[in-house]
Amino acid sequence: MKKSIILVIFIIVLFSSQCSFSEKPNITAQSALLIDAQSGRILLEYNPHIKLPMASTTKIMTALIALDKGNLKDTVIVSKDAVGIEGSSIYLYEDESISLEDLLYGLMLRSGNDSAVAIANHIGGNLENFSFMMNNKAKEIGANNTHFVNPHGLSEEGHYTTAYDLGLITKNAMEINKFKEISKAKVWKANRDKNNIFYNKNQTLWEYEGGDGVKIGYTIAAGRCLVSSATRNGTQLIAVVLNDKNWFKDCYALMDYGFKEYKNYVILDKGKYFGEILVTNGHKEYVSAIAGDSFFYPLKEDEIEKVKIHIDIPDIVEAPIKEKDEIGKVSIFLDGKLIHEEKLIAKESINELNIWQKILNKIRN
Repeated sequence: MKKSIILVIFIIVLFSSQCSFSEKPNITAQSALLIDAQSGRILLEYNPHIKLPMASTTKIMTALIALDKGNLKDTVIVSKDAVGIEGSSIYLYEDESISLEDLLYGLMLRSGNDSAVAIANHIGGNLENFSFMMNNKAKEIGANNTHFVNPHGLSEEGHYTTAYDLGLITKNAMEINKFKEISKAKVWKANRDKNNIFYNKNQTLWEYEGGDGVKIGYTIAAGRCLVSSATRNGTQLIAVVLNDKNWFKDCYALMDYGFKEYKNYVILDKGKYFGEILVTNGHKEYVSAIAGDSFFYPLKEDEIEKVKIHIDIPDIVEAPIKEKDEIGKVSIFLDGKLIHEEKLIAKESINELNIWQKILNKIRN
């Protein structure tokens, strides 16, 4: 038998300031999105599900696949078909030996289309197989309205995404520490004889407080596309604009709104105590139920009182119980909508009584 409890909980703001509510920014993007990188909460959206070409912001997924499947110290031998690709380039030459790490910096900082092809050939064997890997990854993370045909984003039929999907892809990429490191690098010196200094084209790193990436893109078909990221006081926001003549200005406006209107709150502390559960056949009579992990979530000031927590724990559990075994769960709701579930775990191990202890225990009872 389980007992369920609903609580209004006190939550702790990670940083404090007075919120003065402001209007949503007026932007010129055909499609746009603002997402909290940690929780995945969508903070703003403008036509987020329109399928559009995305130019070189494609390379976020290219880097994600390469970091997931490759080794940074791999030596890549540049094939003929990776040389002389139109558009942005790091000027690879046929049979050049270059590390995958250098190629990734060339991909993200200089937006090298030749680097993208070299990476795709190395990881996938050819462009078709690598595109297949990109599409599989997109489906895996829920980017269901995205389809990749190439690793660089040059215009090609059937190559598209949405602002929503691109936000999800970037959030997943940002969970990789090396991706974050590459994305925020202003300059990189590659281990090659010439064309070895890569300066980052993304102005966000210089112009926006806390700016830490991620990728610009432009083709005639796609227009100006930009994914920008910034971190302030432990909160990281990701702004996406597609086909936007005011790409940087609009990304900054989106993030300004997010940092002003939302504050990151501790909803759950890892190890938070949620009660005692009766234990049968154990050397201890009760086991403590605690939160298995912390949970942070961005909230507007007027949303705090709308957060509720629902606790599900059994009346009785049977030994043996190992420390950190799941023994219940908490469900967190915002204005009636489920936003997170977290397991409750045993604070300590409870050993099972041996046969003689069980007999003695029955006699005592």
